[in-house]
Amino acid sequence: MKQTLVAAFIAANNDLITVDALAEELWGTTPPLKMENALQAQISRIRRVLTAMEPDRREPRLVTSVSGYRFSVAWTEVDAMSFLHTVDVIRSRPRVDPYRDIADLRSALSLWRGPVFGGLTGGPLCRTTVARYDEARTTAHELLFDLELRVGNHARIVPELTELFAQNPMREQLCSLLMVALYRSGRQIEALEVYRELRKRIAEELGIEPSPILRRFEKAILDHDPLLLYEDLAGTADEQRYAS
Repeated sequence: MKQTLVAAFIAANNDLITVDALAEELWGTTPPLKMENALQAQISRIRRVLTAMEPDRREPRLVTSVSGYRFSVAWTEVDAMSFLHTVDVIRSRPRVDPYRDIADLRSALSLWRGPVFGGLTGGPLCRTTVARYDEARTTAHELLFDLELRVGNHARIVPELTELFAQNPMREQLCSLLMVALYRSGRQIEALEVYRELRKRIAEELGIEPSPILRRFEKAILDHDPLLLYEDLAGTADEQRYAS
């Protein structure tokens, strides 16, 4: 329970959390009869641990207010926050040095050593944060593979892309990246198979066709379109060009 409470505080990202929200994180819809006393007991345990860990800290990390609690933490102190910060910096800066961007992205992704919050389920706040971090991780991978394709590292990323796409089998962006990487590696048939497996999957589960952009990738591979070999034709850049 203490771990869930800490996870909720980190998920709040320095924002205040109300007592009711914390109760829902810890006990869902069945809080104990003396909920506030039970919560205060958990808060006291966390404060004792924090004091033992940081005896010289001047300002308390965990502050009580009339409305609830606020937990202060810098982005440099939490791997997940460091990851998001690094990815935001990479995405916002000009694409002048893709090799630096690739190195920084791989360094940021290396901070992931398991599931968010160690696999703790928590309540709505924790679950929403887990989903946000997982989405950010996948998006960072997509940006990484896009950059790797730009510098000609298609063969290198095929195993990584294949594994990630298997974990996210409905994600068209990963599908297009994998198709391009396979095609550039001389594996046209496999590239087409990846597309057709996705098409079958979404037809069976959703009753729809792949997006027009992804269908254009299939046509480009069938036609041996030379644009597929351009170093700057990958991921989002691919989508923009083929959508025009």
